[in-house]
Amino acid sequence: MEIDLSGKTAIVSGSTAGIGFAVAEGLADSGARVVVTGRTQSRVDAALSALREHRPEAAATGVAADLATTEGVRALTEAEPRADILVNNLGMFGFKPFEEYSDEEWQQYFEVNVMSGVRLTRAYLGGMTEAGWGRVVFVSSESALHIPEDMIPYAMTKTAQLSIARGLAERVRGTGVTVNSVLPGPTLSESLREFFERQAGETGESVEEVGREFVREKRPDSLIGRPLDVAEVASMIVYACSPQASGTSGAPLRVEGGLIRSIA
Repeated sequence: MEIDLSGKTAIVSGSTAGIGFAVAEGLADSGARVVVTGRTQSRVDAALSALREHRPEAAATGVAADLATTEGVRALTEAEPRADILVNNLGMFGFKPFEEYSDEEWQQYFEVNVMSGVRLTRAYLGGMTEAGWGRVVFVSSESALHIPEDMIPYAMTKTAQLSIARGLAERVRGTGVTVNSVLPGPTLSESLREFFERQAGETGESVEEVGREFVREKRPDSLIGRPLDVAEVASMIVYACSPQASGTSGAPLRVEGGLIRSIA
């Protein structure tokens, strides 16, 4: 299958590293003009440099803005007033007991993981429906359905994304625009890799060994028995953004190693 996104502009929130950067790479490989976003200009510049190093022909630009804020979204939309593809990837996570999360932390999770996607989709969805073609993808998580007891605020936001995506898919029915969610399992993104590296430094194990132990302990139902690579998740997201995915909308697309024990 050859995915051709030539002539399409794709915005990926939180795309200077991890899953977001892998998605930007995949979309660029498919011919899209990609807009890389991050909170600082230095991070955006570094991501663009890395993208162009391996893909000199890539059509890519960048915008530095905090997309967890109204002001940041406004700055992005002023720089890039239209998009054919929007991947709502920006997110944060952490591990600690429920009792230790403050009101401010709950609010921060909601602003970063939920409201960033709400504001961005509100800004770009109208243009997609007017054009008669568009793709919106919310990067949710298996934690939306498989709630970890030490990640409850994170899981709450990921469940909210599923509801928002489904509702938006209903709203744009028949317009040529699709809205979907992608549910990754534990993935070796920058943040999780750093977490594993700290543990590896304490135990003398490799990052891969620590990752497998984490999956065995925290996600024992995983059928692959390891964390996912960012490229594995990005492949699903790029497909959801493709013309070939025109028959898929309102769907939670799972790429979580089979740890959700459900046949539907």
